Amino acid sequence: MSRSPLVPAVVLASALALATGGAASAAPHQNSAAAKKGTATTSTTVTTAPQVRTCPLRFGVGTPGGPAAAGELAEVASLTGEKPSLILSYKDFGQPVPLHELEQARSAGATTLLTWEPWLWGNGVQQQEFALERIAAGAHDDHIRSWAEQLAAWGHPVMLRFAHEMNGDWYPWAELVNGNRSGDYVAAWRHVHDIFTEAGADNVQWVWNPNVPYYGSAPLEGLYPGHDHVDVVALDGYNWGTSQSWSSWQQPWDLFAHGLAELRRIAPGKEIVVAETASAEAGGSKAEWNAHLVYYLAQQPDVTGLVWFHMNKETDWRINSSSSSAQALAAELAKRPCP
Repeated sequence: MSRSPLVPAVVLASALALATGGAASAAPHQNSAAAKKGTATTSTTVTTAPQVRTCPLRFGVGTPGGPAAAGELAEVASLTGEKPSLILSYKDFGQPVPLHELEQARSAGATTLLTWEPWLWGNGVQQQEFALERIAAGAHDDHIRSWAEQLAAWGHPVMLRFAHEMNGDWYPWAELVNGNRSGDYVAAWRHVHDIFTEAGADNVQWVWNPNVPYYGSAPLEGLYPGHDHVDVVALDGYNWGTSQSWSSWQQPWDLFAHGLAELRRIAPGKEIVVAETASAEAGGSKAEWNAHLVYYLAQQPDVTGLVWFHMNKETDWRINSSSSSAQALAAELAKRPCP
């Protein structure tokens, strides 16, 4: 994440190896961590010229500078041989609509996956001003309506990832914290969504995005706003490897299989995006993990997007944390089926 601390992207180890035909299960465990953003280092390039590819599985990226960071996005295109068609962005409730960033992404042939966070970044989890009940009761309607009207006037497609990772306990919009109660999340989501509908913002796709389920996380079913209030569903999940004292290496199917099954059960027929993912280097082969990730997700017909978290924070999540990591991701992206 470019503005907010990287969430403890916890994982459920139910190793349903769908891509390879295997099946297994294991007990879940919860991970937690917090760290500051790192600095960039030398990149590794590929020989093929970057191109925009239209594929069933779109490739996207989140970088520290977001959609306005042309240099960072050019580096990613050089590393992977492909220009990202999804660009991750983060804004809190204290910020205006990033129309300039949206336009820059559009001019580059990409869609912005705009993470809209109902809090003031940096003020911690306990922010009563942004309790879900207050959002649903209209305390922030002027700000919400301003965003809705401006996005409607802009008129181009944008994917709005509102109040993501709500099944955890690290954001004030989670029902497990900040005085929130069961049912508050759905009420707040529907209220915000309805304001956008009234404003005619039909260019906005609503992305409902939990973290991969883990032991102790809030059940997803009670957090789903309903078919008419959601356009796309998503998951966030990271392979922490052995980079932390509590973590262990997990293959992509260990990380995502259970969460994907939950999304399909709760929101059948919805398009799915993996909105944040990456791997640590410690504990296994990141190059192999990268190749397995792309292959595994490309086998899921309802998964339409993969967004890499290209940042150095708790550990080095970047595509080019090693030359082998970058080369493997580029090679597997080039192999995935495209029309």
